[in-house]
Amino acid sequence: MANTDRIDRFLVMHAARADQWREVLSAAQDWAAGSGNRAKVEAELSDIAVIEELHAYPGVRLMARLRERIASGEADAVASMVRRIADAILTSAYAQQTDGDGTGDGDDGLPDVLPSVVSGREHHRPYFEVLLVTPQPQARWGAMAAEFRRLRRPEDLFVYEPVIVGSFEDALCAILVNPSIQAVIVAEGFAFRSAHDAPVLRTILDSALGKLEPSSSALTLAGIIKKVRPELDLYVTSDRDVEALAASPQSSCVRRIFYAVEEVLEMHLAILEGIQARYETPFFDNLKLYAQRPIGTFHALPIARGKSVFRSNWIRDMGEFYGINLFLAESSATTGGLDSLLEPTGTIKRAQDMAARAFGADRVFFVTNGTSTSNKMVVQALVAPGDIVIVDRNCHKSHHYGLVLGGGQPIYVEAYPLTQYSMYGAVPLKAIKQALLNLKDEGRLDRLRLLDLTNCTFDGHMYNTFRVMQECLAIKPDLIFLWDEAWSGFAHWSPFLRPRTAMGAAAALEEWQADPASVAAYEKQQKELGAKPSHEKMLETRLIPDPRKVRVRVYQTNSTHKSMSAIRQGSMVLVKDVDYNKVESQFHEAVFTHASTSPNQQLIASLDVARRQMELEGYGLVMNAISIALRIRKIVNSHPIISKYFQILGADALIPEQYRQSGFKDFLAEGTDWGDVVKSMREDEFYLDPTRMTMVCGDAGFDGTQFKGILASRFNIQVNKTSRNSVLLQSNINNTRSDVAHLLRVLLEICGEIEEGLRSGGESARKAFAARTKALMHDVPDLPNFSRFHEAFRKDAGKLTPEGDMRTAFFMAYDESACEYVPLNGPEIDKRLANGPDLVSANFVIPYPPGFPIMVPGQVLTAETVGFMRKLDVKEIHGYEAARGLKLIKPDALTGARGTKTAKA
Repeated sequence: MANTDRIDRFLVMHAARADQWREVLSAAQDWAAGSGNRAKVEAELSDIAVIEELHAYPGVRLMARLRERIASGEADAVASMVRRIADAILTSAYAQQTDGDGTGDGDDGLPDVLPSVVSGREHHRPYFEVLLVTPQPQARWGAMAAEFRRLRRPEDLFVYEPVIVGSFEDALCAILVNPSIQAVIVAEGFAFRSAHDAPVLRTILDSALGKLEPSSSALTLAGIIKKVRPELDLYVTSDRDVEALAASPQSSCVRRIFYAVEEVLEMHLAILEGIQARYETPFFDNLKLYAQRPIGTFHALPIARGKSVFRSNWIRDMGEFYGINLFLAESSATTGGLDSLLEPTGTIKRAQDMAARAFGADRVFFVTNGTSTSNKMVVQALVAPGDIVIVDRNCHKSHHYGLVLGGGQPIYVEAYPLTQYSMYGAVPLKAIKQALLNLKDEGRLDRLRLLDLTNCTFDGHMYNTFRVMQECLAIKPDLIFLWDEAWSGFAHWSPFLRPRTAMGAAAALEEWQADPASVAAYEKQQKELGAKPSHEKMLETRLIPDPRKVRVRVYQTNSTHKSMSAIRQGSMVLVKDVDYNKVESQFHEAVFTHASTSPNQQLIASLDVARRQMELEGYGLVMNAISIALRIRKIVNSHPIISKYFQILGADALIPEQYRQSGFKDFLAEGTDWGDVVKSMREDEFYLDPTRMTMVCGDAGFDGTQFKGILASRFNIQVNKTSRNSVLLQSNINNTRSDVAHLLRVLLEICGEIEEGLRSGGESARKAFAARTKALMHDVPDLPNFSRFHEAFRKDAGKLTPEGDMRTAFFMAYDESACEYVPLNGPEIDKRLANGPDLVSANFVIPYPPGFPIMVPGQVLTAETVGFMRKLDVKEIHGYEAARGLKLIKPDALTGARGTKTAKA
């Protein structure tokens, strides 16, 4: 490690802390063994001294004691002390055994390091840290910390340790590098500049928050902290006019304002109350109480209370496996505080309201049938028969089926292809704007209801959500947006990903709309564009909407179970819609249509608990997931053996250069720092979620499906989706460094097997391997675009826009006499492609991979689509029976087809 006190690498510092202490330990052990020296220990300790000032443990006392022992030459004592500190940080043992002075009760004031999960402790009080930003001299900080510790009481539900800093920049450093901080107390009069050199920190803050003017304003600092970590509780103390502070609009982000420190006990209680407000899980808490009550069950759920299981001769093992609480907490009743998911008024309603607060939404709906159901709910609620919807053709099938059920007519917009890897990226903004402008030219913009996009995509492409919505609203100010964020619900908890989420961008839109400067910017651009700007000029201009006409109407669905600690199929719908009152009744109808009347209680409880966890530790968990992904990327792509056969693709491979306006290439590119990453996040049309790793396996001779099977069957490694020549790895809040080590060891073992096979197999093996890799990496089929809907399903469509009545085509296929099956590889298809009549799909055809519909009901098939189908070598193709062929609508049935008349519900 370099001997510097810069804190440039703060995004990975939390995850690297334990490693850094291991470096100190190694130096201390070498010194104790006689093979090292004191100077090396002092150098290693100096490297981490600055970052340790921003954490409560080991704290000032222990660090001072450690330095004293180093200075006195006690090598053995130093090695022992460093070992215990390093172990405590690795296991978080200090958080479990904090006593009155915050240092533990073991030898040397150090905690025992037995992890709490096996420590035998009966009562666990969650631990957190409180940041104090003060103008007081550093000599007073110890007394201040001791004063807070003296306020601890046995009845307190939580225990905390203070972290004290004296400047604006150090406060921002602390909340960035220390995820244990859950509350911040800001006293006016602090310094602005840090005593430490942190140029990259300033670059990132300038990129993320604008150029910061030096300030000692407590409210200014509180506002910036709230933007970076909105979950934190903020308190302000002042010895001046606290009434004026409280009356300031800036104080809206502050939980409470105190006059100086006249009420330290009240401050302590306020801190605990703030944590309790996030810790509370209304439904889960009540479900635990329900399970403790003696209940007589005379309703239709025999498994409730577990008697039918535990008294059985034949299924008792199920009870032994799951435990009694699962059954005690089961019920089909909605009384006794359990509430109704369909019309919640009690604990579920409160849990949903708390989730809305946590995710920055106006309201949240829990869904227990997965995000497939969430998507269909939103589409049904917002789209009436005949409404036009601009939708990514490569989105999840639930969106397509939702349009069929609701009667919406899709204008499919195409994502850019990544042909070499048999996948698509995301939809360029120009394609979306072109569809809007075409509708406007035809005078049919009023029929457009919804823009429906996936963010992030399966492969990690994140839209510039703010820009997309802002430019679309410049053309249609009341356009509604549905962002399917099934894979990126966790992103809200990272300040570097949040701006790319639907709710993050919606909040930014509201803030922009309220700024008086937005009107001036709009009017200036209108003068520059002129009265009748061309399509080309509109497409090339970053459009600004009229803030006086804009209606912020944003819906987000997320698969909570995919990226947070919820049980499978747990999902949420997040709403920020100023006109929700106009769709509320149909939204409830959509809930009644799709939601189960018998939702799983444990699943609802897990959604409640997932929200609690993310509000209290989501920042650190997501930071760790990003850190793990960066480790995997770096090691796979730089390892001398693994990188010969496997590669994790960077942004430069997955996002074409024209969509990376910042010039960003990859997280691991030479010279890239986190300032570059934030600039890319802010400016680029598309941004790559670092936690989603496309690992190419074609150079190892494996197709994606084959390699996924090998990892699962031989090595117990589960991966996400596959493509023709890749698999998708996803780091999440569940992963640990042990998982990384296991993956890398397995990849190295597989590489060894490949090399041994090539060595022992001779020239024939090498030729076969080369042919296999060529077929996987170079002889790849072109990806087909959506062609068009047959004219029979475009009765009320425009000339410039390609929408179609997919619903009529879908239900036409219910009449078997109107359908025919044509063998995929038979001569009839080629004849009809050349001479007609049209081949018109009767249903959805969805191969896995790539997992999107390459055919939809009513679509005219082209040679490109048929050619792609013929080249597919996947086993799973929904909607296609190889023995019968493609299901098509007969030509004579198309002659009599009747398109759905445009109707507004």
